[in-house]
Amino acid sequence: MELKIIEILSTLVEDHALAGLFIASFLASTVLPIGSEAYVVLLISKGFSILPVIMVASIGNYMGACTTYYIGIKGRQDVIEKYFSISDEQLKKTDRLFARYGSFLLLFTWIPIIGDAITATGGILKLDFRIFSFYVFIGKTARYTALAYLTAETLMFFQ
Repeated sequence: MELKIIEILSTLVEDHALAGLFIASFLASTVLPIGSEAYVVLLISKGFSILPVIMVASIGNYMGACTTYYIGIKGRQDVIEKYFSISDEQLKKTDRLFARYGSFLLLFTWIPIIGDAITATGGILKLDFRIFSFYVFIGKTARYTALAYLTAETLMFFQ
C-alpha cells in the first residue's frame, strides 16, 4: 500500500512538475508559510533541466510577491496582518530598513519571516512597480540559481 502511494505521488510530481513548482513558489511568496526550495531540490534530483526549474520557481515566487505588493498598495493592513501574519511592528521595522537601505532591500524578499514584510512595505510605501519588479525578480532568481547550483553540485559529488 505505501509503495503504491509513493508511486502515485512520484507520477504526479513527474507529470505536473513545473505546474506544481509554479503553484508552490507562488503560494510560498503569499499567504502560506511553505517553502518551495524542497520542490526545486526534488525536481533537480529527478533530472529535470535546471534552467526551466529556476525560471518557473522565480516567476511563480515573483508573482506571489506582486500579489503581496498589490495588497500593500491598496492599504489593506487588515489583510496583511490576518493572512500574512505580519504585525504592525514588523511593518514599522521594515519601514525603517527601507529608510536606511532604500530599494536595495527588495533583493531580500526571499528571506523567511521578513521577506513578506519587505514586500508588503514596498507596496505600502507605493514604491515604483518597475523598481520593485527589478529588485524582487533579481533577488528571487539569484536565490533559486544558488539553490539549483548547490543541489546539482551536491548530486554530482555523491554520484
